Amino acid sequence: MNITLIISIFIFLVLLELLYFKVADHFNIIDQPNHRSSHTKVTLRGGGIIFAISLILYPVYFGAIYQYFLIGLATISLISFIDDIKPVTNRLRIVFHLVGVACMFYQLGLFNLPFYWIILALILVIGCINAINFMDGINGITGGYALIILISLCYINSYIIEFTALHFLITSIISVVVFNFFNFRKRAKCFAGDVGSVSIAFIIMFFLLQLIIKTENFNYLLLLLVYGLDAVTTILFRLIRKENIFDAHRSHFYQYWANEKKKSHLLVSLIYSVVQLIMNVVILYFMPQSIFFLISFLVLSTVIFVGIRFLTEGPAKLLGLSQHAESPL
Repeated sequence: MNITLIISIFIFLVLLELLYFKVADHFNIIDQPNHRSSHTKVTLRGGGIIFAISLILYPVYFGAIYQYFLIGLATISLISFIDDIKPVTNRLRIVFHLVGVACMFYQLGLFNLPFYWIILALILVIGCINAINFMDGINGITGGYALIILISLCYINSYIIEFTALHFLITSIISVVVFNFFNFRKRAKCFAGDVGSVSIAFIIMFFLLQLIIKTENFNYLLLLLVYGLDAVTTILFRLIRKENIFDAHRSHFYQYWANEKKKSHLLVSLIYSVVQLIMNVVILYFMPQSIFFLISFLVLSTVIFVGIRFLTEGPAKLLGLSQHAESPL
């Protein structure tokens, strides 16, 4: 893809994003701050719709490709956008998500695999979609983290092994750059919304599964390691505290730094992105393709991450101990 085409797509997507801002403003599609929010001002919601639109319109300027995936993306993005406007029931959301994931799996040929692989893939995809959605809570974190993952995938596709259509991947990267232009700032112009966080998760999982199927290398799951550590450990700590893990909360590690420690949202988002980038370099150049090394790396990373959380947040907060328990360092 030449630079002229990249610039043309960027300008086109910027104009589409600006058009969406007018629509969102007209129909009052906004994010109203509440006690669970990490922001304090009313902001347009759903700016991440550009992630889905960029790829759904891809056939217009490049020709038909990955049609079933795009149908799945449109399906899961539609229900997420409706949810941004007016909350929908969990049952309806799950139905749309399953239809979307089924379209993705059909595109990838996963239905030709044994039944247990399909179940494992379903758990992985649904889990990652929800984790990425839950992690979308401060300016820059969704866009910054997604950009690191997509650029890493683009590098792999270009210099290690070709596993997807490069133009398709680059178009997705451009859409994230456009979103970051409006979101990765102290006073964000827009938030991703469910339509943004869910659709980018769906897109990332499609590329990631393509890569794993092509290489049979499960080490690439670690490209989502930082988000995974925060999401999974947060769920475990909430279970220990006997909290309902389906209720909205501010218990993620990034939220602790942004809300309780009052650190800059952009700084926290940047740290998460940079740490994942460093992990990606280690994964690509220093980690053997081995289930043993994969599990060992996961265990070591989890121990280190949990240790950091105990040192910073303290056992009283994480485990729900009494107020007289040891305070955080």
